[in-house]
Amino acid sequence: MTCGVPAKRESPTSDSAVIRQPLGGAAAKTFRAVVVVVGLLIGLLFASSALGATATVGLGSAASFSVLAGSTVTNTGPTTMSGDLGLSPGSSVTGGAHVLGETHVDDAVAIAAKNALTTAYNDAASRPSNGSAGTDLAGQVFLPGVRSASSSLLLSSGSVTLDAQGNPNAVFIFQIGSTLITGSNTTVLLINGAQPCNVFWQVGSSATLGTGTSFAGTIMASASITANTAATIDGRLLAGTAAVTLETNTITTSSCASGASGGGGGSETTVGAEAGGGAAGSGGGAPGSGASTGATTTTPKSPAASKTAGRPGKTAKKKRKATRRHPTARPALPHKRGAFTG
Repeated sequence: MTCGVPAKRESPTSDSAVIRQPLGGAAAKTFRAVVVVVGLLIGLLFASSALGATATVGLGSAASFSVLAGSTVTNTGPTTMSGDLGLSPGSSVTGGAHVLGETHVDDAVAIAAKNALTTAYNDAASRPSNGSAGTDLAGQVFLPGVRSASSSLLLSSGSVTLDAQGNPNAVFIFQIGSTLITGSNTTVLLINGAQPCNVFWQVGSSATLGTGTSFAGTIMASASITANTAATIDGRLLAGTAAVTLETNTITTSSCASGASGGGGGSETTVGAEAGGGAAGSGGGAPGSGASTGATTTTPKSPAASKTAGRPGKTAKKKRKATRRHPTARPALPHKRGAFTG
């Protein structure tokens, strides 16, 4: 007779028994296949996210222009632009704006730029929208992508914020059915790496920038553009068929650095101001543009110090050690038990 609790035998089909059993050949192959499939799905997810980034709008030969118009360019007051001024097919440029780039009036360069503008305008207009821009930009924050407004778009007061989330290649495109209008002293604010060279406003008819507006990005208007008194633009005013009207404005035209990956970002260079102000040659870009003068200063590196420099005693110590006599090693004595003597 035995005392105590009888021993419990585990069924070969119990859960604990199954857990302790190693995976068989077929099960191991199935597990590895599942791991591979999951890895591929994760890779495709990240790839689709990268491919889904909005590409920049290529401006082609229109990229060097601060102002491009169809009928006339009219200016009042001391307007300065860092890039080129172009007009085609019109021929009337009045008001004497200070152009740091070149002026092209109905010549081959202006015609090519107008053709490039048409291509860029159609490209921006054809992009699939990521959502609505609403009717008033005031107080809104937008992430990279394409936003659309079926009719007019207004920035009535304050500011609108474009947040690149740390990506200098982030692209913002606004598709506007008819007019773009900004109120006085309003601001397009760029944060977290957003760059004016990657902001595009495709306007179905005309754009009007209010007095004192601080604007960022390239306006591509089908008809006309008006920049009221003291409006500043970090970008371009490109009008298709009608006039560009200026009044004491500062236009700083920046292009994304060539060779940048992704949506065309990277560091910016100011058009017409790198080599001393283009045609004007008067020492740089528009006031406050921070344009480079094109000069590069190289500071020679100091020669690397010797590993023994400043340690005079180390070399002498090595010499003394090399000349020191070492005692001759004695031969090992054989062990008394089972010694191997050769």
